[in-house]
Amino acid sequence: MARAPLTGRALRLARLSGHGDGRLLLVPLDHSVSDGPVTTAAGFGGLIRDIVDGGADGIVVHKGRARLIDPEMFTTCSLVVHLSASTALGPDSNAKVLVGDVEEAVRLGADAVSVHVNIGADTEPAQLMDLGTVAAACDRWSVPLLAMVYPRGPRLTGTVSPEQVAHVANVAADLGADVVKTVFAGPVERMAEAVAASPVPILVAGGAADGQNPADFARTALAAGCRGLAVGRRVFSSRTPGRVVRELADIVHGPAGTPDSLPSRHMAGVM
Repeated sequence: MARAPLTGRALRLARLSGHGDGRLLLVPLDHSVSDGPVTTAAGFGGLIRDIVDGGADGIVVHKGRARLIDPEMFTTCSLVVHLSASTALGPDSNAKVLVGDVEEAVRLGADAVSVHVNIGADTEPAQLMDLGTVAAACDRWSVPLLAMVYPRGPRLTGTVSPEQVAHVANVAADLGADVVKTVFAGPVERMAEAVAASPVPILVAGGAADGQNPADFARTALAAGCRGLAVGRRVFSSRTPGRVVRELADIVHGPAGTPDSLPSRHMAGVM
């Protein structure tokens, strides 16, 4: 049976996974807004080169930073423009606000956009509204949407549960996200249940560079059925970021990342 013609959104989703296997390794570098510089100004270009040469599928940056990156880097690596922000210096670091829009990202040549939402934050209603607004613009411009959604706020204490992960993933899917980035909530069997409850692919956030072996973390995430990783700090905090990316890319796109049966209205059959 002939395949239906690809839409602009589907084409961009296909480009996100350069390996064509429906799995993703993204390297977020939006931390320069939230926490401060990820490297020196002079060293930023080298960091990007290491990430690209290491085999990352995409880089997540804010719009201004995207203009400072050599366009050649995006011939083999996708550009994801992050549209929301807060800082660790502000009164509430969980209060994300929009600082860009989809049209700006399209003009920059982005393959996708991302929005951060903290479910449980005092400003959750405004963040949900922002997510809906961006999702509607993504529909108009035929641009994929990555939602970075976390159970995070003053009334959420203790370890994040798989039930909370399943909840926030479904919030993102119901409001229009194509892919969800969220935290891993073990054990593996319980995280697998959260993944199975999500109608869109889940990427696991890499978390802080806390000494845990990134390769072991990656294998655990894939064992739970996640479609890949979004790893920032573990990459740019490393003395050898290219080596870290290469190791993770080999795991994500190797036998350990064999596609699971998770249905996806966007990624399955496209990449």
